[in-house]
Amino acid sequence: MGSPLYLSISISLVNLLLLFFLVSSVRPLCHPDERSALLQFKESFVINKSASTSPDAHAKTESWKFERESGDCCSWDGVECDYGTGHVIGLDLGSSYLYGSMDSSNTLYHLVHLRRLNLADNFFKNSKIPSEIRNLSRLISLDLSYSEFSGQIPSEILELLELQLLDLSGNSLKLRKTGLSSLLEKLTNLQELYLSSVSISSSVPNISAKFSSLKALILSNCDLRGEFPTGIFELPALQFLNLRSNPDLTGCLPDIQSNHPLLELSLANTSFFGQLPESFGNFKSLEFLDISNCHFSGKLPCSLGNLTKLKYLDLSFNSFWRPVPPSVGNLKQLRVLDFSYNKFSGEIPSSLANLTQLVYLSLTTNHLDPGTFSWLGTQTNLIYLDLSNTSLSGNIPPWIGNLTKLTEIQFQENILSGPIPESIFKLENLELLYLHANQLNGILKLDSFLELKNLTRLQLSGNNLSLLNTVSINATSPKFKLLGLASCNLSEFPHFLRSQDELEFLELSDNRLHGQIPKWFWSVGKETLQQLNLVFNFLTGFEELPVVLPWTHLQVFNLESNMIQGSLPHPPPSIISYSFSNNSLSGEISPMLCNLSFLVALDLSNNNLTGMLPRCLFSLSDSLKVVSLGNNQFTGAIPSTYMKSCGLRMMDLSQNKLQGRIPRSLAHCTKLEVLILGNNWINDTFPSWLGTLPKLKVLSLRANGLHGVIGKPRAKSEFSKLQVIDLSDNSFRGKLPSEYFNIWVAMEVANTNSLSPYMNANTSFADGELSWSDYYNYVLILANKGRELNYENVPDSISAIDLSSNQFQGEIPEAISNLKQIHMLNLSNNNLTGHIPSALGEISNLESLDLSRNKLSGKIPQQLANLNFLASFNVSYNNLEGNIPRGAQFNTFNNDSYEGNSRLCGYPLSEKCGNHEVLQPPPPLARKEDDEGIESVFKFDWKIVMTGYGAGLVIGMSLGYNFTARKHEWFMVVFRKWQVSNNWNGSNWQESLRSVWKKVSWTY
Repeated sequence: MGSPLYLSISISLVNLLLLFFLVSSVRPLCHPDERSALLQFKESFVINKSASTSPDAHAKTESWKFERESGDCCSWDGVECDYGTGHVIGLDLGSSYLYGSMDSSNTLYHLVHLRRLNLADNFFKNSKIPSEIRNLSRLISLDLSYSEFSGQIPSEILELLELQLLDLSGNSLKLRKTGLSSLLEKLTNLQELYLSSVSISSSVPNISAKFSSLKALILSNCDLRGEFPTGIFELPALQFLNLRSNPDLTGCLPDIQSNHPLLELSLANTSFFGQLPESFGNFKSLEFLDISNCHFSGKLPCSLGNLTKLKYLDLSFNSFWRPVPPSVGNLKQLRVLDFSYNKFSGEIPSSLANLTQLVYLSLTTNHLDPGTFSWLGTQTNLIYLDLSNTSLSGNIPPWIGNLTKLTEIQFQENILSGPIPESIFKLENLELLYLHANQLNGILKLDSFLELKNLTRLQLSGNNLSLLNTVSINATSPKFKLLGLASCNLSEFPHFLRSQDELEFLELSDNRLHGQIPKWFWSVGKETLQQLNLVFNFLTGFEELPVVLPWTHLQVFNLESNMIQGSLPHPPPSIISYSFSNNSLSGEISPMLCNLSFLVALDLSNNNLTGMLPRCLFSLSDSLKVVSLGNNQFTGAIPSTYMKSCGLRMMDLSQNKLQGRIPRSLAHCTKLEVLILGNNWINDTFPSWLGTLPKLKVLSLRANGLHGVIGKPRAKSEFSKLQVIDLSDNSFRGKLPSEYFNIWVAMEVANTNSLSPYMNANTSFADGELSWSDYYNYVLILANKGRELNYENVPDSISAIDLSSNQFQGEIPEAISNLKQIHMLNLSNNNLTGHIPSALGEISNLESLDLSRNKLSGKIPQQLANLNFLASFNVSYNNLEGNIPRGAQFNTFNNDSYEGNSRLCGYPLSEKCGNHEVLQPPPPLARKEDDEGIESVFKFDWKIVMTGYGAGLVIGMSLGYNFTARKHEWFMVVFRKWQVSNNWNGSNWQESLRSVWKKVSWTY
């Protein structure tokens, strides 16, 4: 036994140990001042469930109460305390429904011991980050993302020197005064930096030397500029790099060090360029790669197959070419693969059959060999499949029915033929099926598609299908949002449409619909319908026409090229594009149209509308961009109510009976590109004041009562963009306007800055939540005796001058040869004298030249034989003599080009050179003062072609620039998009127009 002293000491030690453990196990309560600060912080906000978007959001501060049981703030939801000191060191209030303002007096900034602060996903009403943020100098993590902060990021944030994580993403913040360079220079402990959607507006500094621990650099949508420093790719710890949506940020990918730790790389929507280096395969840890919509090119490196951990691969909208390397088949964990909108060619490697985890595959718009997709039959996990515009040919394979998880199929714009396989109707999950613009054929029951209960978007337009109408209405039919049934041989409106109350887009054009539109049709998508297209049918009117069309959200209504009679229906206030051209409408335009404040495009051409044009209609000119009212019976003066805010880009009032002068207020329309007023009764002089319009490209004033001398320009900048001018069939006199020939600079130099290869009116705009994307193309057909030049899509570079059938006199000025880019020149039926300038042979792009019915003398210059594109040439009825030039295009012209010049000789005339028999030519036919005046041997005119619908739908001519030469009686052809003179009737004119419509492609 031990001594009593030893026992006493032992007991004392045990007691001390027990006391120590008891003391150490008691966690200190939170400090009263910090508890008070938290409660005041809580009271400065309200709980609003709209303030947070996360599905896991909950009101954390509701547990904060000063009561005996819950008075310790360290136990409150979202609060973290230091176990040793009791100080609040962490505050996690992300997605807490907090709603209110955050100012400098907020008690949050009293919590000076905070190490971690998360206020993400709340709503702080565009509050500024106060400078008091400096009080939280111990922070290592600060997350204010997606919480409605705004303004400049305060420089005081640079005092948070211990920060390892900073997330300010998704706010309306600016980092311009502080600057990205300063931020990175001061906060050298950062491991994660998230600044998505912060406006930085600067270049990216090279930070490789100071940030060896940086794991995440997220700078998407920051307005970054300049060249991205490649040294950042050398950061040894970097795992996440996101630079997407910085279109002015350029750079190339450097050689990549082996075993780079990067997990995610996104450069989408930047200006990165060049090829992917072979060392790209060193990103062996990479799981997410998105370099879409950049400027990358070249072939894909075979080393891409080394990225075996990839789950997401998007290379779309680049210029990659050559075949896809077989090594892509090694990426067996891929779930998303997007190679769309590139220049890939050749066969798709069969190794892609290994990608059995794919749920999303898009190869659209490449140059792939047809018939190389059999490997897809094993991709049973696919949910989304887009092979549109990939040259697919043959039948749709029956194995498509094996891909039972598919929700979207896009096979449009290919060369698919044959029937739609029955197996496709087994895809019960299908929500979207796009088969339009192919060569599919066969007879189908609409009921087959109605069995797909989840189907909401169906596009079959532009094939050779015949759809059989349903007899009964099935209450369980799918609720469609989009239906494209153009060219489906329908003879009546499908009955199942009666139950479609969610439709947004309906396309029934180019069918055999006839008679009146039934009154039940007004209830189809009454609250939802946005776009309705019924063109190219045989509809004659309406069974019951309401005062205002009942579709409350209708934006596009196209009923052109039918047989509609009666007055013009009045559209709802939401209408943006309204087209009833090529019908038999009569009566006047109602002033109610003037209430359409969103109207962008109005096309009522080729009808029998009468009366005066409403003055108020052109008061809409701040929204109105395209007006086409040609070939009607309108009378009176052209309204002069164009405001200074005029937004018109194209106006066609031709072929009416409009009188008076050209309204001077048109000078307010500074965006006007095309003005067509031909074939009216306008009495005016040359409108030189139109030369101030900075964007005017096309001016057609033909066949009016314009008169006088075309004087000299007041400034060298007049008509600076003019490419086409038609003043034919007027009464202009004096000399040709050589001074204008010297300043029409757009006809001298080719336009290389155009965003579109074709001449069109861009009517796209965005106004708040409403956006609109639309283009109106122009069509030109130039015809003469025996030859026709057909521009179904007019190249934006085209230039033309027609001054024929006036009273111009004197010589052809040499200055006209300065216009190197003109394609057509018509000076016929005037009183021009002198020689044909040899300098005309320098206009190398000239395709049509008409100098007929003048008093020109001398020889035809041999230099004209240098015009390699000259397809139409006429110098008939002049006083020309000598040899006809030989060679090139001159070997193709016939006798008609030279008749009435008895002293000409050589091919193709029977008169051989050397025979000096002289016969006087008949005098030129004098131009009469009435409507029976002589028609020029060839003329041209301009009309619009509507080639698009907004809100995601784009309808465009699939052909590019077309040239045709065929026999034709000489006449002037005026061709509007599927618009014909009203004396054409029945199926004859519709069949002639369908040949154009068949070349149309649909996408939505």
